[in-house]
Amino acid sequence: MWSRSRWWPATLAGQFLVLQLTVLLAVVALASIVSVQQSDADFRDTRGARLRAAAESMANTAVVRDAFVADRVESRRGTLTSYTQRVRTNVQASGVYLTDPEGRVLVSSDFGGRDQHIDLGSSTVQQLRTWTGDVDDFGERAIAAQVPIIDDQGDLVGISMVAQSYPSWTERARSVLPDLLTFAGFALGLGVAGAFLLSRLIRRRTRGLEPAAIAALADQREALLHSIREGVVAVADDGTVTVLSDSARELIGLDGDVEGRRVDDLDLDPAVRDLLSDDAAIRDHVVVLGERVLVVNRNPVVEGGRRVASVTTLRDRTELLALQSELSARESITNTLRAQTHEFHNQLHTISGLVQLGEYDEVSRLVGTLSRRRREISDAVLAHVEDPAVAALLIAKTSLAVERGVDLRIAADSSLPRLDPEASTDVGTVLGNLVDNAVDASVSVGGTSVEVALSLEGDVVRVAVADTGPGVPPDEVGRIFRRGWSSKGPTVEGRGVGLALVQVVCERRGGSVGVGAGEDGTGAVFEVRLPGVEVG
Repeated sequence: MWSRSRWWPATLAGQFLVLQLTVLLAVVALASIVSVQQSDADFRDTRGARLRAAAESMANTAVVRDAFVADRVESRRGTLTSYTQRVRTNVQASGVYLTDPEGRVLVSSDFGGRDQHIDLGSSTVQQLRTWTGDVDDFGERAIAAQVPIIDDQGDLVGISMVAQSYPSWTERARSVLPDLLTFAGFALGLGVAGAFLLSRLIRRRTRGLEPAAIAALADQREALLHSIREGVVAVADDGTVTVLSDSARELIGLDGDVEGRRVDDLDLDPAVRDLLSDDAAIRDHVVVLGERVLVVNRNPVVEGGRRVASVTTLRDRTELLALQSELSARESITNTLRAQTHEFHNQLHTISGLVQLGEYDEVSRLVGTLSRRRREISDAVLAHVEDPAVAALLIAKTSLAVERGVDLRIAADSSLPRLDPEASTDVGTVLGNLVDNAVDASVSVGGTSVEVALSLEGDVVRVAVADTGPGVPPDEVGRIFRRGWSSKGPTVEGRGVGLALVQVVCERRGGSVGVGAGEDGTGAVFEVRLPGVEVG
C-alpha cells in the first residue's frame, strides 16, 4: 500500500494544483456526458422534424399511394426504389422504407432489409398516427419517422418510414472535443494561476508554514495545553478567548466550551476579568482568588505595529507563599534569637569580668537592671496585647530593635485581645514583616524609633507601623508590594518578599494594606486591615 508521500505533494501549491486538476477532470467528464446527451437531444429534435416531413411527403405522393392502394407495389418496385433513394439523398437519411401494414419491408432505398420487418416498438403508426422516435434500424440505433399510408376508405394500406442513424462515439467526440479541449485548457490555466495565488495568500497568512508544519504545530499546541502546569489564556484584540489551557480552567474556575466566547460573557471573578481584558503588560501581579494565590503575568502580542492579542499566564503560588511566610517567620525568630544571644554573651562577659574583679555588688546591681529591663519590655507589651503569639513576637522584636539601636514602642491606645489561631498567625506574619522593614528603614538613615499600633474594631484587626526611615517615594507607592521590590538594593537574595506576603495575607482575608507619610512628613506609616477575626 502506497504511503501518502508517494503521490500527495508536500507543498501547499502542489496540493491545490492536484485538487484543481481533479476538479477539472471531473468537470470535463461531466461536461462530456452532458454534451453527448445534449448532442443526442439536438440531433433528435432537428433530424426528427425533417425526417417526419420527408416521410409524410412520401406517404402522400401519388405514385406511392397509387401503388399501395391498387396493390401494384411489386410491379412498380423499380420506380418506388428510385424514389426512396432520391428521398434518402435529399434528407441525408440512412434508410427509407415502404412497408405493408404489419411493417414488412416491400421497398427499400438500399435494396437491403426487403421482406424483413421494421422496428415498430412503441410506434403509433398502426393507429393511423404519425410517430417519431428511436428505433432499431436493422442493428443500428436510429431516429425514425413513421407515417401511415391510408386509402380512400381510411384504412391502413402501408407505412412510410425515413430513418437516420445516430452518429458514432467517434463522430460525437470529434464534434465536441475541440470545445472541450479549449474549455479544459482555459480552466487548467485558471486553476494553476488560482492555485499559485491562493497558496501564496495562505502561506502569507500562515507565516510560510506548509500543511504538515501547521498540523505538527496544532498537535504540539494541544499537547502543551493539556500538559503545562501554568495556566495560559490568550485573548484576541476583540476580547474573545482563543486559547485556554487545562490548568487555567482549573485555576480560574471555568467549565464547558470557553474558546470563542468573549471575556465579558464568562462567569469570572471581577479581578480576573479585569486582568484578562486590560491591554497593558503586567509582571508578577498577585491575585487572591478564593483560597488560591495566583501570580499573573500578561504580555501583549504585537504584529505589524498593531496589538492583535494578549497572552496571560497564571501561576499557583498558594503553597509557595505560605512556605515563604513560614520561612520569613522562622528567619525573624532566628534573627531575634541571634541578637538576644549576642546581647546575652555581652552581658555574661560583663558579669564574668565583675566576678573576677570581686565586684559582687556591681554584679547584683547589673543583674537587677537587666531583669528590670526585661520585665519592663514584657510589661509594656502585655499591657496592650493579650494574644500570646503576637505578644511574644513583639517582645522578641523589641529586643532585636534595641540591639540595633531602635526604640520599638507600642502606641498608648493599642489594645489587642486573644485571637483565634488562624487570625493570630496572620497578624503575626503581617506585624513581623512590617516591623522588620520599619527597623531596617530607620537604621538606614539613622532613625531611632518605630511605633506599633494594634486594635480590634468589631471583627477587624487594625495594624499600623510607623518608622523614622526615609519614607516611600511617591512614584514607588504602586510598586512596593510587588514581589522582588526592596529599598535595600536588588543584589540581596531573598529580599522583596515581606511586603508581598503582607499584601497576600490581606487580600486572602479580604482586607487591605496602604502606606503613607508620617505626621511630620518624614518616615512611612503602613496601615493594615484584617477582617474576619474571631476572639479566642
